[in-house]
Amino acid sequence: MKLTGIRTFVVGNPPPHNGGRYFVFVKLTTDGNVSGVGEAYCVPFEPHLVAKMIEDVFQRYLEGEDPHNIERMWRRVYSAGFTQHPDLTLMGVLSALEMACWDIIGKEAGQPVYNLLGGRVHERLRSYTYIYARPGDATDVYQDPELSAERAVEYVQQGFTAIKFDPAGPYTAFDGRQLSLEALDLCERFVKRLREAVGSKADLLFGTHGQMTAAGAIRLARRLEPYDPLWFEEPVPPDAPEEMAKVARATTIPIATGERLTTKYDFGRLLDAGAAAILQMNLGRVGGLLEAKKIAGMAEVRHVQIAPHLYCGPIVGAANIQLATCSPNFLIQESIERWQGFHSDILVKPIRWEEGYIIPPTEPGLGVELNEALIAKYPYRGTLLHLDMADRPL
Repeated sequence: MKLTGIRTFVVGNPPPHNGGRYFVFVKLTTDGNVSGVGEAYCVPFEPHLVAKMIEDVFQRYLEGEDPHNIERMWRRVYSAGFTQHPDLTLMGVLSALEMACWDIIGKEAGQPVYNLLGGRVHERLRSYTYIYARPGDATDVYQDPELSAERAVEYVQQGFTAIKFDPAGPYTAFDGRQLSLEALDLCERFVKRLREAVGSKADLLFGTHGQMTAAGAIRLARRLEPYDPLWFEEPVPPDAPEEMAKVARATTIPIATGERLTTKYDFGRLLDAGAAAILQMNLGRVGGLLEAKKIAGMAEVRHVQIAPHLYCGPIVGAANIQLATCSPNFLIQESIERWQGFHSDILVKPIRWEEGYIIPPTEPGLGVELNEALIAKYPYRGTLLHLDMADRPL
């Protein structure tokens, strides 16, 4: 069996754009006409260029290869151009190609990927959602604790047992910083009001995006501790695990991080520093399924749990589900609400979500197929990036 064909899709995500402005998908085909799908997460270049990058890497390193040769292809791409270093762009590209190979491998074997990576451990997967804005909101749900609390109660009534929110304000290219007293007060009001609203029915996941210095994060953590969040997410920028470790040592709140890291080498440094209790690898960036499984194993040795990250499309979501299902140290999986709307429409068969839990598929491969007729109607024609940071200091 050999890889012979590739197609890429840059799909516009309609308003309200939950999961990002667009999704970059890839479809690989073998000489036996078996196909597999993958997705790249948040590569920091214009998405049509990203699609070209995926095609270039395929033609250089995967075309004509047996898709089973994951390790060999991975090492070649990881070392491409004499790099041999964790690179967010290259690993995002490789992640999409690697998960498409696993989709093919599973289909050839007639097994879901999780059965090929250790077997099913979890019958269902606990999931959480961000608190999302909705059309018609009179105020900003990210700045209004009352509206956010109302929405949290709605999510709990739907079945969610964990809710994530990020009231710590904008994140910028010039972070970390000290939050203002006003921002600290807002964060404390948020977590207090949400705890009052949901009680012990749901865990609170306090999200940040590296806004703070370690000292600033410790100041905030002390305000949050009385409300017992399940985690404090990425409190400092991801480039200094030793600084994040300072926060971890200074608070009782578990530290979660990893969405902006890639490969076992980045995560190895994080684990060696003792910087996190929960790893949030994104399967569309980390280096693919096998790399994520290795990281989960490294974490298991240290009694660290995994909570795969999702702020993109449902193909990464499907890969996350495969990893979570076969990982003993799985904690919780990010969902974008209940996988409904466009995230459901672009799949032939939607991801199954029931009363706060994802039900792992039993179909071979990743268990999902792209609805190519539907996504053809939603081309992304812009040039903006998947996500942005403020480009000036606050």
